Amino acid sequence: MPQHNRRFRTAVLTVATGLTLAGLSVTGSGAGAAPAAGDEPPSTPVPISTPDGVVSSYLLNAKVANPGQTRLLERAVAKAGGVVVQTWPQVGVVVAHSDEAGFRADVEAYAGSALESVGATRTVPVTEGTPEGVQAPWGPGKGHAGPTASRPEGDAGSEVTTAVAPDPRESEQWDLQVIKADQAHEITDGSRDVVVGVLDSGIDPDHPDLAANIDVADSVNCTDAGRPDTSATGWHPTTSDHGTHVAGTIGAARNGTGIVGVAPGVRMAAVKVVNDAGFIYPEYAVCGFIWAGLHGMDVTNNSYYVDPFEFYCEDQPDQYAAKEAVRRAVAWSTEQGVVHAAAAGNSAHDLADKSSFLDEGSPDDGTPVTRTLNSGCQDIPTELPGVVTVSASHRDDILAYFSNRGLGVIDVAAPGRRILSTIVTGNGYGLKSGTSMASPHVAGVLALMKSAHPELTPAEMVAELRADADDHACTVQETPPLPTIPFGAPCVGSDADNSYYGEGMVDALDAVS
Repeated sequence: MPQHNRRFRTAVLTVATGLTLAGLSVTGSGAGAAPAAGDEPPSTPVPISTPDGVVSSYLLNAKVANPGQTRLLERAVAKAGGVVVQTWPQVGVVVAHSDEAGFRADVEAYAGSALESVGATRTVPVTEGTPEGVQAPWGPGKGHAGPTASRPEGDAGSEVTTAVAPDPRESEQWDLQVIKADQAHEITDGSRDVVVGVLDSGIDPDHPDLAANIDVADSVNCTDAGRPDTSATGWHPTTSDHGTHVAGTIGAARNGTGIVGVAPGVRMAAVKVVNDAGFIYPEYAVCGFIWAGLHGMDVTNNSYYVDPFEFYCEDQPDQYAAKEAVRRAVAWSTEQGVVHAAAAGNSAHDLADKSSFLDEGSPDDGTPVTRTLNSGCQDIPTELPGVVTVSASHRDDILAYFSNRGLGVIDVAAPGRRILSTIVTGNGYGLKSGTSMASPHVAGVLALMKSAHPELTPAEMVAELRADADDHACTVQETPPLPTIPFGAPCVGSDADNSYYGEGMVDALDAVS
C-alpha cells in the first residue's frame, strides 16, 4: 500500500527514447531485457513462474506506439491463448491475462517485430479476477485465488490523534510553516481550475475537510486488473487510509474545520491504484498515469513504489517490460501537461549507488530473494525521468532516518515526520511518518505554482521548483529510534545540492511569487 513500512517513493533508461509526435518510439533488442550497463555484474535473477491453469497478468509493449501496432499485439494475445484486459494505444501498451504457461514465448512468436517486450507483472496469480465483460476461456470475471501478502498499514509510522472539532488545528501544522505555505496562502490558496491526481488508496468521500475539494467526475479505480472502473464508489478507500492522509496534506479545505492543506483551494481526484491487499501492480500504475493525462490533471502525487519489486532491473525481462510500460505512461502523461511528485522511499538507501546495498524485500507478493542490484535497477516511479523525487525531513530540520537519499537523485526535500492530516476513522485526524508524507507537500506546492503560473509546462515547473528550493546544509540524519536500525549513507555534496536534500527544502512562497 502506499509505502508499506519502506515503500511508497529520476534516471534515464538505457534502451528507450522519448515520446515523438508520431507516437512512442523505442529501440531495443526485441522482447528481451537490456544488458547490465558497462562492466557491471548482472542483477540477481528472479524468475516468475506462470504455470498452466492459473491466471497470470502480463504487460506487452509495442515496438512503436500507434493503433496499428497495438492491434497486432491484441491479435497475438488471442492466438497465444490469452485475453486482452485493457489496451492503451497512446503508449503502445496492452494488459493481458492468460492461464497458459508458455504465454510469453507464444506471444513473442505471434507478435514478431511488433513487440518490444513482454513480462509478467506479479509473482502470484491474479486474485482480483479477470474483469467482467472480458471473454476469457476460463470464464468471464473469474480468476484463480493465489497467496497474498499481508501489508502493514501506514509508512514509517502511524499514530491516531483525537479529532478536535470544530476548532481549527492549523497551529499544529509545523510542516506548513517550514515550507512557507502559510505565507504563500496570503497570495493564493490555489485555483479551482487546478486538479491534483492522488494516485493512492482512495480518498474518504465524506471527510469534512476533503469532500468539497474532491473531483468526483475525474476519480477512478485502477485496481480492477488495470482497467478503469468508473463506478460511483470504486475509488473510495477500503482497507487503507493512506490516500486520505496524503490528500489532506495536499488540499484539505480552508473551512474552519480541522487542518488546512498546502493548496486548500485546488481540486483533487482520487485515482485508486492500491488494491485491498495493499499492492500497486504495474498495470494499476499505468492506468493511473494515463488516466491523469486523459483527464487533463495538472499534478499527480505518488507516495508508493510499484509492486512487487522495490527496484525494477532492466536486465531481467519481466521487470524490464513492467518498468518500460510505467515509464511510457509517465512520459505520455507528462506530454499532456501533468507534472509528477513521488516519494523517495523509506529504506535509507543511497539511490545513487545501487551496489552499496542489497534488496532483501523483493518480490513482496511472494517469497523475497536477496538481490544484488546494478545501475539499471530503479525504484519506480520515483526514479523515472521527469518525476520529482522527494526526501523526508524531521521536525528538527534534519533528514528523517528512514528516508532514501542520493546525490543527483533527490530533487527536493519536504517534511515527512509526524505529519498531521486527515484519516478515515471517525472522519478524524492522525499523525503519519514517511516519505509518503513528504511527497504530497511538494505536490501541493506544484499545485499552487500551477495556480499562480498556469502557463508553465511540467519541465518548467520542475526547474522552478528546484531553483526556488531553499538551500540546505549537508547535515546529519535523525538518529534511528532503535539500535537495530542502521544509519543510512552519510550526506555528500554541497549546500546547494546534496544527497539528503537535493536542491533544498521546497518553498511554497517562492513558487507563487
